Parts: sequence; structure tokens; C-alpha cells
Amino acid sequence: MVVNDLGGDFKGHGKSSLAADKVVEEIRRKGGKAVANYDSVEAGAKIVKTALDAFGRIDVVINNAGILRDRSFSRTSDEDWDLIYRVHLWGSFQVTRTAWEHMKKQNYGRIIMTSSASGIYGNFGQANYSAAKLGLLGLSNTLAIEGMKNNIHCNTIAPTAGSRMTETVLPGEFVKSLKPDYVAPLVLWLCHESCEENGGLFEVFCSFLNKLRWERTLGAIVRQKNQPMTPEAVKANWAKICDFSNSSTPQSVQESTGKVLDVLSKINSGGVSTNNTSHATTSGLAGAIGHQFPPFSSAYTELEAIMYALGVGASIKEPNDFKFIYEGSSDFSCLPTFAVILAQKPLMSGALAEIPGLSINLAKILHGEQYLELYKPLPRTGKMRCEASVADVLDKGSGLVILMDVYLYSEKELLCYNQFSIFVVGSGGFGGKRTSDKAKVAVAIPNRPPDAVLTDTTSLNQAALYRLSGDWNPLHIDPNFAGIAGFDKPILHGLCTFGFSARHVLRQFANNDVSRFKAVKVRFAKPVYPGQTLQTEMWKEGNRIHFQTKIQETGDIAISNAYVDLVPTTDISAKMPSADGELESTFVFKEIGHRLKDVGHEVVKKVNAVFEWHITDGDNVAAKWTIDLKNGSGKVYQGPAKDSADTTIIISDEDFMQVALGKLDPQKAFFSGRLKARGNIMLSQKLQMILKENAKL
Repeated sequence: MVVNDLGGDFKGHGKSSLAADKVVEEIRRKGGKAVANYDSVEAGAKIVKTALDAFGRIDVVINNAGILRDRSFSRTSDEDWDLIYRVHLWGSFQVTRTAWEHMKKQNYGRIIMTSSASGIYGNFGQANYSAAKLGLLGLSNTLAIEGMKNNIHCNTIAPTAGSRMTETVLPGEFVKSLKPDYVAPLVLWLCHESCEENGGLFEVFCSFLNKLRWERTLGAIVRQKNQPMTPEAVKANWAKICDFSNSSTPQSVQESTGKVLDVLSKINSGGVSTNNTSHATTSGLAGAIGHQFPPFSSAYTELEAIMYALGVGASIKEPNDFKFIYEGSSDFSCLPTFAVILAQKPLMSGALAEIPGLSINLAKILHGEQYLELYKPLPRTGKMRCEASVADVLDKGSGLVILMDVYLYSEKELLCYNQFSIFVVGSGGFGGKRTSDKAKVAVAIPNRPPDAVLTDTTSLNQAALYRLSGDWNPLHIDPNFAGIAGFDKPILHGLCTFGFSARHVLRQFANNDVSRFKAVKVRFAKPVYPGQTLQTEMWKEGNRIHFQTKIQETGDIAISNAYVDLVPTTDISAKMPSADGELESTFVFKEIGHRLKDVGHEVVKKVNAVFEWHITDGDNVAAKWTIDLKNGSGKVYQGPAKDSADTTIIISDEDFMQVALGKLDPQKAFFSGRLKARGNIMLSQKLQMILKENAKL
């Protein structure tokens, strides 16, 4: 410990080493290590240098230096004001600023600011002291936000304690009952590495502790659209403006300023309401639970599927990702998690604000958890009919949770199901239930080292790329908006990290086979910045893959208590079509064989080649056919070529029919990836006489 004390009197006069030396001696006598420093806190760099010289690092800063220059406001001189400011606020700034860079480099720090009841509530004769002490709280709150990413926590205490400063204004016996012994334990806990508290304000005296926070009334909007705001309207609504009976407790600048959008929306829509926060009552939930959102549709092509895949990190650097980013790939597929994009319209459109019984401030919502279940792989293109509803509303104390279920249908077939868990900050405490049997529950990871770990470094443009899939929240692109939200720069979408993680599991344990993907559940824990490295740690337990995703640079867990359920490989095999299945192409091959009996000799002379066909159904080869136009009078038979084939063609049953009917040009099918060929590809051009001139289908 470095003990700093200038050693002057309570007014800031004089200088002595005795005060610091006495404390150092006491610490050393009890087995501790301590050195003294006698500089003014205005020379903060010297104090920090003492710590570095003595111990090589600095982990904790407790800004506690103070003096008094009490005067009524009218009698406060420039010197009285300036000296209080320099010791309390400027001095704390100087010491902390010097220590800050060292804490950032070591990715650890704990800082305490010492405010006062006078700063919080005001006190006669202490205008200078009160202003400086409340200034320390503002400084602390900002440092708590800026230091978060480097594991630097900053908290503020407002102690009432006996000291050589307060002994001049408090009775002697009272000073003895307010020993510093009753303050130090709180400070020690706030400085401990296991304490997660950050940005808090605590009163402490006589071994009594309490935490303070801001409280805001429900308030009132006092003008109509296209109307001026008048003092008469303020007067008329004064009782509502000052009514704390339905108050909220904003805890961040984004919560405070976030109501601006809500108020403007209400004014512009003409639906002026005094409610600018989110509140719920148990009686009002009857209309919310089961609420059906207006049905909507989600259409997409290969372009949107590819854009999403690139947005969640699929890359040409990874050969197995090719199927997700090139529409011409023989097994082009949509990533399973693309389904969340198709289901998120109620979130993006602001439909949450229309839930009856709830008044939702959209600036206060956070995405807490996500569940996705697929009943079959997504088609490469599609138009989905989507139905969304509120499954339940939960009271979590500091906020409420809305469980939103979204079902996606392709015509009448149910393809997938999403459950969004939406946390509404500051709306809890209404006496509702805390759990629901309708919630898809997150599951703790196994207590053992992971079975596999995959990493991906996100691009600095990752959020800019991902937002093209439909999440236009400026928090992820605009530095100014991110600053208002409490971040020093735009953060990555939680669902982008979700996509990275699920893709890792699919690659590691399912060989990128989308037909094996059944379900995924995640809990969003901490934000990720574009450019950071995602590390997915995975544990295999049967067909369930537990995982968590860390930010490699900080060690913070971004996604926790997560899992992916895979379809067993035996189930996949059981779903494969039989080679004897009645595909439409079967009848075409038989008809071609029948007609070759009349023109076979002529066609063999012109073509002189053997063609093997692989007819696919979904991701699987459902049948193989051979058209032999090299031997004898030619023939068609089911199965692979008995001798080697000159050209092998892979095409789906549906696309084969389109080619045979002349509705799909084979060359266009080839260049779009719908028809694939290997061997002597040029020979395939001779098939035109079979499929068009002779077959005449």
C-alpha cells in the first residue's frame, strides 16, 4: 500500500510527514507492506510513481484526500472555491488518470471515489464542497462505463466518518462512534477482484450500508402534435410531473435519453400518453399473454442466405463453408440459424410497443436469450408465412421478460420455431411470476475441460456486414449512438455472435450437414466488439453439444449456458429416399429407353458416349441412371455405368424435369449450379438431341 497524506490541516494549510508515516508504521507493525508519499494529490503522477517504484504495479486507487473551506455561498471566495476543487476533484482526476493507463495494460483495476452526503443532497455553507463531491460521482460513473472492457471497476462511497477533518464540525463523542473501521470493509469488498459491482453509489456510516440510485416519476407529455408547448400546460400537469407513485429507476444514460424516441413517437402519432417508461401489473397481463402479432411473410433468395452466411463469418478461407456462400455449390445450403432473420420482424418493426397491457419503451429492450428449432432444413429459396405471439410475461425484479414465440410455415408445412426472450429494463417488480413452463430453459455447461474449441476473429466490418441481413439498429454502426448507449464504440449484434457459435458447432460435430441441425439455445451475457476473437468451447454429450463463447482478448463470456441438439445419424439414414422411389425422373428415363429402340443406332453414331446421372432429392442421391449411347444400339438402365462413364451429371429430380420439358436451359442450369457435371463436360451438349429432338417430351 502507498499511503499518501500531505499532512496539512483540515483547511489545506501546512505540510507534514507525520500523518502518512503513522499509518505506514501501523501497517508494517501488523505484517503489511507499505510506503509513504507526502505529495499533494494535484501531483498525482508522483503518487502513482511511488507505487510503481515500490511494487511494480498499481491495482487499486482510493481517492480520499479532502479539505474543508466552509462558507455561505455569498461569502465564498475564489480561493475557497478553487482550493476545494483542486484537492477533491482535480486531485482525484490527476491520480486516476496516471493510474488508468497502467490498469488498462494489465486489464485490471479498482477505483474508489469518495463523495459525501453534502454532494448528494446539498448542505448549507458547503457550495464549493458539494459541487466537487457530486462532480466525483459523475467522474466515477463515466469511468465505470469506459473501464468496463478492461476489467476496471469504479464505485463511489459517501461515508460519514470521524477524521481530523470532520472532528472540527462534529461532537467528539459522535466522531468516536463514526470510526473509519466502519467504512473500510465496504471499500475492501468493492476493491476485491471477485466483486462485480461497477458504477455504484453507497452511503456508509456506523457499520450501516445502503446503495443509492436515481428515481424518475412517470411524468407527462404536455403538448400535442404541431402544437406549441406552453407554461400553462406545464402548470396543468404539475401534479403528474411530480408524482412518484409510479416511478422508475433509470440506471444508464441510454435509459435516461432513450425515452426521447418514445415521446416523439407518441407526439407524432397523436397518441399522447403520460407513460414514457415500461410498466406492468398482474391484472394487465391478461391481455398481453397470448397476444397475437399481425401475421407477416419473409421471402428470401440465395442472395439473402449468402449475405447472412458472410455476416456470421462463413469464408472462402474455410473450404467447408463454400456450400453456404456460393449458389453454384453442388450442395448449396442455408445456415440453420438464418431462420432467426426470417422470424425477427416483430422486433425490428416495433410491434412490441403494441402489446396490450404493457407499455414498452423500445430503447429499454435487451435480447436476453434465443431458442431455435428446425423441423427440416431451410430450402435454398423460400417464402415463409410467419405467426408470432406472446407466450408469457415474467417478473425478474429489475425488469420483465417477454417470451415471444414465432412459427414459420412454407405453405402449410411448419419449418421452424423461434423463441425470443426479450428483457425490458426497469419494468419488473409488479408481483408477477418469475418462471414459466413455456420458456425454453438454458442449461449449464459440463464441469470439465471442453472436448473441442474453435476460434474466429471477427472483422472490423462484421457488424456493418451483418446488419445488411435486417437488423438496422444504429447501436451497431453509429459511434455517436453507441456512446449514448454507454459503449465507447459500436458493438456486434448478439445474434451475429450466435451465428458464429452455431456455425462452429455445425462444423465440429456435424461436418456442416444442415440436415443434422435440430435446435439451439443460447443466453446472451456480454457484448462483443467487431475485431475481437470469438472462442467457442464445446462439450459433446450424446447428440447434445453444450457450448459457451468467450471473447479471447478479455476472457469474458459473451454467450453462456448454450447448447445445440443434433439429429442422430441413424435418423438421417432412415430419411433417405429409396433408390426404388417413384421419382418423376424415373418415368422420363424409362420413356427415353423405350424410344431409343427405334433410333438407337443413329444416336450412338452421333454421340458415342456413356452418361451417368445422379438424381438428387434434397441433399441426398435418390437414384442413379445410365444412358449408354456408345455401345450397340444404346440403352437406358437404372444404376451406375457398368463400364466407366464419359460424363457424370448431378441434378435434382425437380430440375431434371424442368430440363427435360425444355423449361430450364442446361447451360444456365450448369452456370447457376443447379446442374453439375464431371468428366468430359463438352459431351453433355450432345444430350440436346436426346432430351429435345428425340424424346419430344
